[in-house]
Amino acid sequence: MTLPSATPEPAHGHGGQRTLRRRFVRVPPPAPSADAVFLVLRRMRAPLIVVVVVFTISVAGLTLVPGLDDQGMPYQMSVFDAFYLMSYTALTIGFGETPYELVREQRLWLTICIYASVIGWAYALGALLSLLQDKPFRDALARQSFVRRVKRLRRPFLILVGYGQMGRLAAETLDTLGRSTVVVAADQESVDALAGAQLSSDIPGLVGDARDPGVLGLAGLGSKYCAGVLALTDSDAVNLSIVMAVTLLRHDVPVIARANSRGTAKAMREFGASAVVNPFERYGNYLVMRVRRPSTYRLLTWLLAAPGTLVSPDAEEHEDGLWVIASDDHFGPEIAADLEDAGLDSTLVDVDAAPDVEGAVGFIAGGSDDAQNLALAGHARLVDPDLFLAVRQRSKRNDALLRAFAPDSVFVPAQLTVQEALARVVTPDFWEFVAHVWEMPDDEAEVVLDRLLGMLGRGSPDSHRIVVGEHDTPAVVRRLRGGSVRLGDLFRHPADRDGVVAAVPVLVLRGDEHIYLPGDDEEVRSGDVLISVGTPRGLTEMADALHYDHVLEHLVTGEDVPATWLGRTVRGWFRRG
Repeated sequence: MTLPSATPEPAHGHGGQRTLRRRFVRVPPPAPSADAVFLVLRRMRAPLIVVVVVFTISVAGLTLVPGLDDQGMPYQMSVFDAFYLMSYTALTIGFGETPYELVREQRLWLTICIYASVIGWAYALGALLSLLQDKPFRDALARQSFVRRVKRLRRPFLILVGYGQMGRLAAETLDTLGRSTVVVAADQESVDALAGAQLSSDIPGLVGDARDPGVLGLAGLGSKYCAGVLALTDSDAVNLSIVMAVTLLRHDVPVIARANSRGTAKAMREFGASAVVNPFERYGNYLVMRVRRPSTYRLLTWLLAAPGTLVSPDAEEHEDGLWVIASDDHFGPEIAADLEDAGLDSTLVDVDAAPDVEGAVGFIAGGSDDAQNLALAGHARLVDPDLFLAVRQRSKRNDALLRAFAPDSVFVPAQLTVQEALARVVTPDFWEFVAHVWEMPDDEAEVVLDRLLGMLGRGSPDSHRIVVGEHDTPAVVRRLRGGSVRLGDLFRHPADRDGVVAAVPVLVLRGDEHIYLPGDDEEVRSGDVLISVGTPRGLTEMADALHYDHVLEHLVTGEDVPATWLGRTVRGWFRRG
C-alpha cells in the first residue's frame, strides 16, 4: 500500500511548489553586546587611574627630594632615574638604591610610595578578579572566542541549533562522519555538556536565542562555507523562526527542521524548508510499513541506520485488526491518524489504566514516561504473548531495558529525527534513493536487501557520492575522451578484476534522469553523479580506479599497463613496432 503522506520530500527543491518571493538582505549582525575590551576599560578605569596617580606622585616626589651623589655633593634625581627606581620598587623586584645611595628623606618618601603602591595594586587586582568572575564579561569572552573559531573554519560546516537529546545524537553522528559542526544552544548547561562530550573534534558552541537572525549570523549563516542548518530544538516556534530566517536570508542554504505538529510542519514547508521531520507522524508511517511491508521496512531502516548497525531480524506481514494506543500527549492522536490513513482500526486509551487488549492485534505504549510504557507493554504481553508490541522510548538510558524486553518496534523520537535529517544533509542525493525505497514493493525490496547483504555484510553501509569530473574521477574523464567506461568496471577489485569491491551503485543522476539500481553495463558519462553504498574499505578501494589511469585501464580491458607515463610511452612504441 502506498501512503502519500509517508513519502519523503525531495532532497533538493520543492517540486512544483511556488517559490516564496523575497529580496536580497544580508544576514544581520547580532544585537549589540558588551565587548570584552570595553568591559575591561569600563570596570578597570578607576583602579587604573588610582595606580597611575600613585605612580605619578611617587615619581614626582623622588625628583623633588634632594639627595647626595657618591662625592657627597647635592644631587637631584632625574625623571628617568625616579621612574626606573619606582618601577622595580612598586613591582617588588628590588634592585637596590640607584643611581646613588638614598638619603634619609628619600627613603622616607620611598617608604610612603611603597605602601601607597601596594594599596593601589591591591585595589586594581581586586577589581580585575571581580571582573573575571563577572558573567557579562565571561559571556563576552566566550562570544568573541566563538566568532574567531567560526571564522577560522575553511571547509563546509553545518549549523546545529539545539543540543538536547536530538542535538547530542546529531553532533556525535556528524563527528563520527568527520563533518564540521557549529552548535547554538539555549542555555549554558548545554554548551558545557558539548565542551565535555567525548568527540574527536572541538565543536564551537554558543549560548543564544536562535530566533534572532543575528545569532545565526554569529554561527556562520553568512559564511560561504555554511552547508546547511539543522533546527532540532524542542520548540516548534523556535524551529519555525529558524526556517524563516534561513530561507529568507540564505535561500541557497538547505534548512532541515523538526516539527511536533502537522500545522507547524505545513507552515515550514510553505516557507521553503528543505525538509521537515515530524517524529510522531513519521513513526506512524514507519509502523504501517513495518506491518504491511516488512522487507521494505528492513531495507529502509538498515540504509538509514548508523554505519555498522546490524540489519533487523526477518519479519512477516502482520494481520489487520484493532490497534490499542496508550498515550497522554499528542503522540497518540498522531499515530491514530496515520493508522486510519492506512485503513487500520485503532482506539486511544489512557496510560493510567491497564489497557484492554482482548481481540487486538497490536498495542502501542506511547506515554511520555519510559517506565510506565514498559509496564503497560509488559501487561499487554502477559495478556496476549503474540500481540504486536510497540514501545515509545524517550531516554537513551533505557536502551538496555528495551533490548532485554525486545518489543516488535521501538519508537525513539531523537533517533528517527536525526537519522532522517542527516540522511538528507550529509549526502543529499542519497535521499533520492531512500525515497525510491520508501515506495518499493515488498517483494522487490526483499531482493534488493538480499543482494546488498550478500555483497556488503549485515552491517549498515556508508553512502558515497561521486561526480564524474576532473576533481573526483580524473582517470575516468581522461579515458572517456577516447573510449568508454562501464559502471561495473569502476566497482571491480583493483587486485583482482574478476572480483568486486564491497560497494554497490544504487543511483545514477544524469541531468533530470534518475537511474535506480543501475546495471553493470550502464555507460558512464561525464557529469554523472554516482551514489553508492558500501563498507568504508570498499569505498576506499574504489578510489584507485577513479584516479589512476593504469588501474582503470586494467579494470576496463584486463591488460596490465605500466603505472608511469614513461612506461606507457615505451609500451606504446613496442606495440606500434
